[in-house]
Amino acid sequence: MRKSRTNDLGTGLFVLLGFAAFFFLTTQTTSKGLSFTSKPHYDVTAKFDNIGDLKVGAPVSMAGVEIGRVATIDFDSQDYKAVVVLRLNAKFDKIPTDSDATIYTQGLLGGKFIGVTPGGAETYFKNNDQIQFTQSAFQLENLIGQFMANFGKDSGNKGSDAAPARDKPSATEKSK
Repeated sequence: MRKSRTNDLGTGLFVLLGFAAFFFLTTQTTSKGLSFTSKPHYDVTAKFDNIGDLKVGAPVSMAGVEIGRVATIDFDSQDYKAVVVLRLNAKFDKIPTDSDATIYTQGLLGGKFIGVTPGGAETYFKNNDQIQFTQSAFQLENLIGQFMANFGKDSGNKGSDAAPARDKPSATEKSK
C-alpha cells in the first residue's frame, strides 16, 4: 500500500510540473510575455477609420524599433471610428506631436502593428494626448475585389470591341 501512495504522489507532482512548464512556455512565446512589473509608460490615443484585425498587445514601432504596445481598442459611437490606446515606453518621450500613426501588416499572413512616423514639431506627446494624423489598415481583400471588378469590365469590353462589324456582305455571299 505504501508503494502505491508514493507512485500517486510522484505522478501528481510530475503532472503539476508539466502544467507549470506549459504555462511558462505559453506566456513566453506569446508577443506579450509574462511581466510581473509594469515599466514606466504613457498612453497616447489614435482614432482610425478601420483597424482591420489589429489586436490588443500588438506592437507599436518607430523606425523598426518597438516603442510600445496597443493597450486597448474601443469604438467611438460619435465619430464612428476605432479608438486605439497606445501604451508607449516612457524612455521614448520625445515623439513630436505632429507624428502620424499607420496600421501595417507583418508579412503576407502576419498580424497587424502600428508604425509611428515622426513629425517635425518641437512639442512632444504627453500622457493622454491624441495622435491627429492616422492612416487605416490596408485591406488586401478590398484590393483584390477592385482588381477582379476592373478585370471583369476590361475583358467584357475587349470581347465586344473584337467582334468584326458586318455591314457589307463578303465576296462569297455576293457570288451566291
